[in-house]
Amino acid sequence: MKLREDIRNVAIIAHVDHGKTTVVDEMLKQSQTLDGHTSLDERAMDSNDIEKERGITILAKNTAIKYKDKQINILDTPGHADFGGEVERIMKMVDGVILVVDAYEGTMPQTRFVLKKALEQKLTPIVLVNKIDKPSARPAEVVDEVLELLIELGADDDQLDFPVIYASALNGTSSLSDNPADQEETMNPVFETILDHIPAPIDNSDEPLQFQVSLLDYNDYVGRIGIGRVFRGTIKVGDSVSLMKLDGTAKNFRVTKIFGFFGLDRVEIQEAKAGDLIAVSGMEDIFVGETVTPVDHQDALPILHIDEPTLQMTFLVNNSPFAGREGKYVTSRKIEERLVSQLQTDVSLKVENTDSPDAWTVSGRGELHLSILIENMRREGFELQVSRPQVIVKEFDGVKCEPFERVQIDTPEEYMGSIIESLSQRKGEMQDMIHTGNGQIRLIFLAPARGLIGYTTEFMSMTRGYGIMHHTFDQYLPMIQGTIGGRRNGALVSIDTGKATTYSIMSIEERGTVFVEPTTEVYEGMVIGENSRENDLTVNITKAKQQTNVRSANKDQTNVIKKPKEMSLEESLEFLNDDEYCEVTPENIRLRKQILNKAEREKAQKKNKKAD
Repeated sequence: MKLREDIRNVAIIAHVDHGKTTVVDEMLKQSQTLDGHTSLDERAMDSNDIEKERGITILAKNTAIKYKDKQINILDTPGHADFGGEVERIMKMVDGVILVVDAYEGTMPQTRFVLKKALEQKLTPIVLVNKIDKPSARPAEVVDEVLELLIELGADDDQLDFPVIYASALNGTSSLSDNPADQEETMNPVFETILDHIPAPIDNSDEPLQFQVSLLDYNDYVGRIGIGRVFRGTIKVGDSVSLMKLDGTAKNFRVTKIFGFFGLDRVEIQEAKAGDLIAVSGMEDIFVGETVTPVDHQDALPILHIDEPTLQMTFLVNNSPFAGREGKYVTSRKIEERLVSQLQTDVSLKVENTDSPDAWTVSGRGELHLSILIENMRREGFELQVSRPQVIVKEFDGVKCEPFERVQIDTPEEYMGSIIESLSQRKGEMQDMIHTGNGQIRLIFLAPARGLIGYTTEFMSMTRGYGIMHHTFDQYLPMIQGTIGGRRNGALVSIDTGKATTYSIMSIEERGTVFVEPTTEVYEGMVIGENSRENDLTVNITKAKQQTNVRSANKDQTNVIKKPKEMSLEESLEFLNDDEYCEVTPENIRLRKQILNKAEREKAQKKNKKAD
């Protein structure tokens, strides 16, 4: 069996924030890839604005590094389970994975999620313990944790015999010793370990072509671009080939362009052969999981499995009294075009029409997945409204089932009691409790996904910001009856349209938490705060103080009001109740009641109570 010794294909996987993207940056800097003129931004692989701001990877990226005449293709994967659809397909393109683990935090829920996908594909793991220079680093225990996790996930003997590298990606140092004093100012141990341990791809380039699409990109000039791996044979520009569709049909087309990867760039190449990772354009409706083959040898690879969405929201055209003031794109046609174009590259997303031409049901992998789509649309100039997220209920063998998530919480011990109590109210079941030392404790729960909608804000205030919570989809289980979770308190709703006044805000403050500042424009039915009680309260926030010509004794005292609570997009989505919408524009995020008029709202509530 011939191997392509000049190439290695490897994915880099880790939990959010363990330094995966920084490791790739350092490898790019220290290899012979970038010329002397190319300066590298910090986290150069995260190209999207939101990725840079939040410090998370959302889209999988590939880069190629030259080292000792060999090409190492590296795929940087998202660490967040909401983007698990990307991770799963990347595992098909590579022969091994580098698992980056924080030298203090150790294995985390997303580590587990991504590693499970890698082991299912029988990939060879290399473990890189990052942030070894941290004073709190505990490398030996972390390596034991990785070993335990691999055993638990059913790794075979070869996978359990993994090499370990210790590094500080931020300082650009690494070594094979777990003593921080032995760190060398080079990433060569990483490169050498990849060449020694990651299998080279099989060279079967003389056989008929098989190229499978794992990721999609879109470009206004060339249309859809399929990114994937050549599993067999050779592909050349100008070739006539067949695209084996997911439904079993075949379409013929010509390969117009092939791109290879080098450093951070895509480079046009004339041909590619077995083992290469490439991007191909020229096919209008190419989709993830489809195989490109010769016209006379149509032999498709097994279709890639894509995780189903677990959460859905309704996206609507903005019809609030302030509609069309701030956005560039406000019509249903523009919003629908934008959602359809998102489907070109985001395979885990589903968009379905509803009875109304102005509303769509959008399903995704989680709150983060959908909120990032909304944030991107807002930045592009769209105005829209969205409803409260709902979990997707499925039926298995006649039993209604809902998604459950595995929740891992790291918290100081003093908050443990209130966390256990709040999660059990949301029907979470504790699976494990581990004392991690220094007064810290790790709790693991299995909880229904609908119980976790809106839990983050409550969790943060309960642990005063010291708690860390991560959750990933685990499985579908029989549905728990009754309502779970949701908002405890009612809303403060404006009864009038106008500008909020300091005078009114002062009188409303004792009723709850206010979200708006003085002079903010409000409309009837807009949610301007959270009531301290369970019911909704209609308030007049636009009332001005009566002007008289009588001076009072305390006239010159300044009116002081509390700073209003600023709600981010995620917090607003978590806050929503079933009878509310979140209005999103490029300049503002507003919460509102679906029925704006107070009398009509009360009528509808009475009707609903009767129906129940």
